[in-house]
Amino acid sequence: QVQLVESGGGLVQAGGSLRLSCAASGRTFSPYFMGWFRQAPGKGREFVARTRWNFSLRSYADSVKGRFTISRDNAKKMVYLQMNSLKPEDTALYYCAAAQEGSMNPEDPRQYNYWGQGTQVTVSS
Repeated sequence: QVQLVESGGGLVQAGGSLRLSCAASGRTFSPYFMGWFRQAPGKGREFVARTRWNFSLRSYADSVKGRFTISRDNAKKMVYLQMNSLKPEDTALYYCAAAQEGSMNPEDPRQYNYWGQGTQVTVSS
């Protein structure tokens, strides 16, 4: 069984930075994709970024491109999201997710099998 635990959220002023971490556990942890999603109050779960686990391939939502960077440490089973130039509209609960298989649409949260509990990011103006 795979478990994902996020950390690193908090309150930051607009223009500031945060680094989210996602720790994975499980004897056979070898996902196809790892992704970050977010959900603001009253809104659906939104794709933020994703990375292949065993291949150098990353993609981002247009809203965060150039400001956020996803990275991973396979040996430590960790995934990170470096968030710079934060805006109030980035305020949301941020989730880490793992997909066991490839997909034609890795931005669709339904493609992901495992989810963390989320970490809150609040950006004040």
